[in-house]
Parts: sequence; C-alpha cells; structure tokens
Amino acid sequence: MTRLLSSAALVVSFAAIDQIVKLLVVRTMGLGEAIEILPFLALLHARNEGIAFSMLDGFHDLGLAVISALVLGFVVWLWWNTPASRRLTHWGFALIAGGAVGNLIDRVSLGYVVDYIYFHTPVWSFAVFNLADSFITIGAALILIDEFLVGRRPKTSGEMPAQDKG
Repeated sequence: MTRLLSSAALVVSFAAIDQIVKLLVVRTMGLGEAIEILPFLALLHARNEGIAFSMLDGFHDLGLAVISALVLGFVVWLWWNTPASRRLTHWGFALIAGGAVGNLIDRVSLGYVVDYIYFHTPVWSFAVFNLADSFITIGAALILIDEFLVGRRPKTSGEMPAQDKG
C-alpha cells in the first residue's frame, strides 16, 4: 500500500508541476509570443492539437483523449507488473504517467495541449514541447537505462553468475 501511495504522490506531483508551468505560460504570454532565453532556446506559447510532434493533428479531441488514456492505462499496467526492486524503472514510469496525466488534463479541458519549450537555430528548429513531454522522455530514458545497463549487471548477493565451461 505504501508503494502505491508513494507512486501516486509522484504522479500527482509531476502532473501538478506541469500544470502550474502551463498556467504561467497561458497567463503571461500571448499565443504565438516568444521570449528568447538563449540563442538556441526560447519560450514560445503554442497549442498542440495533435499528439507527440503534432501527429494526428485535426483528429477528433475525444479520440485523442481516448488514445492518451489507453496508452496511460498500458503504462500503469506495465508499472504495476514491474518488480519493486527495479526502482529506476519505477521512477521512469512515474515520470511517464505524470507527464501523460498533465497532457491529458490539457487535452480534456482545453481540446489541445499547451506547449512552450522551443529549441532552434537560424537554420534548424525542433518541435515545440512542454514539461510533460520532457517528463515522458526522461522517464522512457530511465527505463531503458535500467533495462539495458543497470538491470543486466550480475547480482551482488554473493552469488556468482554461472560460468561457461565450454
């Protein structure tokens, strides 16, 4: 029960942080307004009416919300079935779920997702995204690191891995 409560607290915290930042952007910046922070980074108030990188833009709002909710449900199922010892993976799932909830709140309440982080140069630009998207990306990276690097190390419980005699 403690594991469930601490996981839920993480998800709520990540989603709340995302929503607070989005609220600040909406209240202080006009749609399309940009504030240069560094030569390659700006805050740019934008609306994403699709999903990641504006894919499915123009798809019905309810359909996108349902797709998002189904993906979130799958992530929660994976999370629930991951051993508690995989702490890095659990942090990754908490970040993914928190980011997904933050974007789902926008999708259901506004019909679009508020984006505002914009990496660019004079000849190249990356998609505009938000903190929730960053949480999702960082969470996925943590899961991959845990799976391919941390999870593959031999156990240190005094038990030696089997040696190949051949």
